[in-house]
Amino acid sequence: MKDRRFILTVSCPDRVGIVAAVSGFLASCNGWILEASHHADWDSKWFFMRHEILASSLGFDVEELRRRFAKVADQFGMSWKISDTAEKKRVAVLVSKEDHCLSDLLYRWRSGELDVELAGVVSNHPTLGDFTRAYGVPYHVSPVAPATREQDFARLEKLLADLRVDTVVLARYMQILPPNLCTQYAGRVINIHHSFLPSFAGAKPYHQAFERGVKLIGATCHYVTPDLDAGPIIEQDVIRVNHGETIDDMIRLGRDVEKTVLSRGLRYHVQDRVLVHRNKTVVFE
Repeated sequence: MKDRRFILTVSCPDRVGIVAAVSGFLASCNGWILEASHHADWDSKWFFMRHEILASSLGFDVEELRRRFAKVADQFGMSWKISDTAEKKRVAVLVSKEDHCLSDLLYRWRSGELDVELAGVVSNHPTLGDFTRAYGVPYHVSPVAPATREQDFARLEKLLADLRVDTVVLARYMQILPPNLCTQYAGRVINIHHSFLPSFAGAKPYHQAFERGVKLIGATCHYVTPDLDAGPIIEQDVIRVNHGETIDDMIRLGRDVEKTVLSRGLRYHVQDRVLVHRNKTVVFE
C-alpha cells in the first residue's frame, strides 16, 4: 500500500516561472515530491501540472497546504486542486442489463486494484441485483420510462445525493442523462461508449461499423456533457477486425476493449491524472 500522498493539480495560462514557483513553495514546506508531471500546450498557451507530495514530509494537514498554496495560485491565475489519497472517492456505477463492464469494475474494486469507495450500483432494471449483492455492494433499482422520464431522473438525482457520490460511472447504462444532471456532475460523470469516437456516435455503433466495413473497432471513455457522446475523451483503444467478422463477433470482441478502456479511464480520474481544458484532456498516465 502506498504512503499517504497529497495530489496537486494545476492548469493556468503558460508563462515563465510556474514550475520554479511551485517547486520552491513545496521545498519551503519541506514537501517531498514523489511524482511530477508537466505539459505546456503550445497552441492554447496553457500549462498543466500534477505533483504527488509525500504527506508525512509536511508538518501540517491538507487544509493548511491548501491555505498556503492559494497565494501561489493567485499569483499565476491557476485553476487548482489538492486532494488527499486518504480520502477515497465515492463512486456510483450506473448499469442497465449488460454486465461485462460492471463485472470487471467489481473485480478490480474487490481485489484492491481500483482504490475507491463503492457507494453502490444503480440500474433501471433489477437484472444484475443478485450478481452485484454477491460482492457485498448495495444495488438500487431506479427505473426510467419515457412517460415519466423527468420524475425518474429527479429520483435518480436524489439517490446520488443521498449516496454522497463524487463520481458517476455509466457502465453501459444505455440512458441519456438530462442536461441538469450533466451540469451538476460536470467533469465527474464517466461514460464508456462502444466506438472509437468521434466515429459511430449514438446507438448501435457496432452495427454502424459493420455496415461501413471498418478494419478497426474500439471503445472510448469520456466525460459526459449535455452533447451526446461529445464530451472530453479520457482514454481509447482499438482491436482489429476483418471482413469475416459478424456483428456478434464485433460485439464480443468489443466488450473486452470496453471494460479495459473504462477501468483505465476511471483509474486515471480517481487518481487525479486527468485535467480538462475546453473539450480536451491532458492525461498524466
